[in-house]
Amino acid sequence: MYSTVELKKEGRLAHLTLNRPASMNAMDNVMMKELADVFEELKSDVSVQVLIIQGAGRAFSAGGDIKAMLDPNSPMDIGTVMVDVSRLAKALYTLPQVTIAVVHGAAAGLGFSLVLGCDYIIAEEESKLAMNFIGIGLIPDGAGHFFLKERVGVPQAKSLIWSGKVMNGQEALEKGLIDEVTAQGKGAERGEAFAHKLLASPIAAMIASKNILHAQKTKELESILEMESEAQVAMRKTADHLEGIQAFVGKRKPEFIGK
Repeated sequence: MYSTVELKKEGRLAHLTLNRPASMNAMDNVMMKELADVFEELKSDVSVQVLIIQGAGRAFSAGGDIKAMLDPNSPMDIGTVMVDVSRLAKALYTLPQVTIAVVHGAAAGLGFSLVLGCDYIIAEEESKLAMNFIGIGLIPDGAGHFFLKERVGVPQAKSLIWSGKVMNGQEALEKGLIDEVTAQGKGAERGEAFAHKLLASPIAAMIASKNILHAQKTKELESILEMESEAQVAMRKTADHLEGIQAFVGKRKPEFIGK
């Protein structure tokens, strides 16, 4: 049914795997749409109470697919992309399941936004987590602004967005960005154990509390998603974004001019 993600349901537990391992699960327009579709499918399936989200291969997700952005034969329409990015973020935040992100390798850009939107985050100690849109002259999307400030507050969110700092699991834990660090190679095992612990708990009450807390914030989330979409469309047209992309592809330091 899906070509870039894999959803498996086993009773009350579901596993969602980002499945473009050859590109470190970088998100092209197909994956963004499929993620939104999967989350919307899960919204209507109350038989599932816990969802584990993970990446196939060497990483959780390297973020947006820059090669896809530059493909002249299949140009990305940023307006359409932002509709799907906003759709996936809102659907994730309003899921009637407890969501667990299990991170290994890179979780960058939109991949990090997806991680931060989960209820509980487990990262292996050598993970590389970064809100690094700034390196190509863009702003966080996928509700990155919202999820960051919910986790660490506005001042810290600005610092992380503006610096694009790359953190390992322990550094992310110390900043309050994630909930747990595990040994290298043990993330999936720990995610399974935590999921089964939840399923042996009064999880219906936990989900009810999640729904109450998140319902108070949904309008704010929608407003931020709208602002992110407008700003990202504008940023994609800037000289700094073009320079950031060209520098990334050319493996050189960018020279930004503030326009």
